[in-house]
Amino acid sequence: MSSFHLCLRPLLFLTATLLVLGAPVLTSQPAGEAAGEPVSMTGKTILITGSTDGLGREVALRLGKLGAYVLVHGRNETRGAEVVDTINESGGSAEFYHADFASLDNVRALATAIMRDHPRLDVLINNAGIGPGYAGGNRQTSDDGHEMIFQVNYLAHYLLTELLLPTLRASTPARIINVASGAQRPVNFDDVMLEQNFSASTAYAQSKLAQVLHTFHLARMLDGTGVTFNTLHPATMMDTTMVSQMNSPARTTVDEGATALMDLVVSPKMEGRTGLYFNGLHEARANAQAYDERARERLDALSRVLTGLPSR
Repeated sequence: MSSFHLCLRPLLFLTATLLVLGAPVLTSQPAGEAAGEPVSMTGKTILITGSTDGLGREVALRLGKLGAYVLVHGRNETRGAEVVDTINESGGSAEFYHADFASLDNVRALATAIMRDHPRLDVLINNAGIGPGYAGGNRQTSDDGHEMIFQVNYLAHYLLTELLLPTLRASTPARIINVASGAQRPVNFDDVMLEQNFSASTAYAQSKLAQVLHTFHLARMLDGTGVTFNTLHPATMMDTTMVSQMNSPARTTVDEGATALMDLVVSPKMEGRTGLYFNGLHEARANAQAYDERARERLDALSRVLTGLPSR
């Protein structure tokens, strides 16, 4: 799903995540049918984090074909150049931005470069991430001293979103989408960085629920501004590099996940709809903590401290 390299994951982590990712859809309201229609995105500038591989790459290619100017992000410049060339050769337009989300300074530099080069940003897709197999399931820390999975999947995107908000507000109607997961566990505020009894599957599920809390919290704050913020679990165990490195058979395809994500990006039926969680193409209910306003406020305040942002 991202440009980050993933290692083999122990069977224990695989089993736990597979069980959670199999969670059923709780409602059956489609976001819209526009994902399969020839919707023009000409004139739209779209940033997709982690778009040199997997889901992000597929969505970048699709949006390029629809006429969007695609800002491709990743760590691997060779893969980034290949995605850009593929989009440009197919008649689209794209450029690559390098940033390693293991460093919040890299995130700040990425936001600065985007705002410098593009006065308009119509869609921000927060897709980059690492899974439970990262570093063989062993606990790692980022350049900033934070637990790596929590930083790459959540904190980096929290910071990037906050820094790009002025540009998104100036580009309304604009959309923000967090690519989360059906694997969700409550944020442990007593040990957010999981320094005690670390589990890679827990770290992954916590980071993904943190993305949902972030979505719901900021969506409420942005209500009425013309900027919408939604989140989704695109598909379960897609045929990606991440899944293959876990020695696990794929259960769905990148094509299926991309169709669900594209629906939130391009569907006219999503105009004005905000603060929602989707399982594939269907609106669903996330983990109960996502609906706890105090938990959302607590995570937001903590995130601002951890990313060096001033309090609200």
